[in-house]
Amino acid sequence: MNVGGSGLPWLDVLVAVLGGAIRVGTPFLFVSLGECITEKAGRINLGLEGVLVFSAMAGFAGSYLTGAWWAGVLVAGASGALVALLHGLVCSLPRVNDIAAGIAIMLLGAGLAFYLGKPLIQPQAEQVPALPLGQWLGAAPGSALAAALNINALFPIGVALAVLLAWGLRHTGWGLKLRMVGDSADAARALGSSVAGVRVAATTAGGFIAGLGGASLSLHFPGSWNEALSSGQGLIAVALVIFARWHPLRCLWAALLFGGAGALGPALQSVGVSGYYYLFNAVPYALTLAILVWTCSPRQSLAGAPAELGVSR
Repeated sequence: MNVGGSGLPWLDVLVAVLGGAIRVGTPFLFVSLGECITEKAGRINLGLEGVLVFSAMAGFAGSYLTGAWWAGVLVAGASGALVALLHGLVCSLPRVNDIAAGIAIMLLGAGLAFYLGKPLIQPQAEQVPALPLGQWLGAAPGSALAAALNINALFPIGVALAVLLAWGLRHTGWGLKLRMVGDSADAARALGSSVAGVRVAATTAGGFIAGLGGASLSLHFPGSWNEALSSGQGLIAVALVIFARWHPLRCLWAALLFGGAGALGPALQSVGVSGYYYLFNAVPYALTLAILVWTCSPRQSLAGAPAELGVSR
């Protein structure tokens, strides 16, 4: 596989990583944006792994039963919002720990998905279409660049959502209220805001957005439903949000970085470098571990962290 007959395998790798960054990074983008909203309100949702798996199953079922991919996407978003709403309500109870509740929701969402999704392992559902961005940019039809830039139709929605959230958090009343609840619950209460209500709403909205990431998994890449679909992407998103410093636009670049890291192994295999295939497939998890170690240092200041999370103290 060579780009334009250049004969440069490293260029093939770069093109493959570029395409893979968008393809693999799209679910990361939606899940990280969902977690970003949730954490901006001062709540951590480790249950996003369960949200992601359950919404992927529900989205696949919706597309399969209706024959319309967009219906599957909406079902996935609604399912993610429903599971996240449960998490938000449970965490609003007295003496309930966010982390423990998130782990319980993660197990519940994954368990329901595995149980309800068994009949969906074999069938094929209507897929989210790919946009031929490479051809629109003038790439030769059938070339590696054209194939790499056949992007998930949900990816531009994720980019637009990141821009909208970045603007909304800074320039709207709801954005100010969300940030205030995340930075000082006492100040928010003093101004008459319902801290529990804002956090439940933020968690539910974050679940809906994360659900779109689940739809991307089951309806575009890899485009099928199976029990090992997520591979821990919901948990990785928590570290990704920390890496992005709780900023939606940085979540976009962080998602592309993690997506490119996940695509590195297949890209090298495509040019004959297969000796360390599994090692390169572990790069996203190594990045996650590095971020967690880096941010856990007592000398490391987490600029931009909502104070109510406690991670910057």
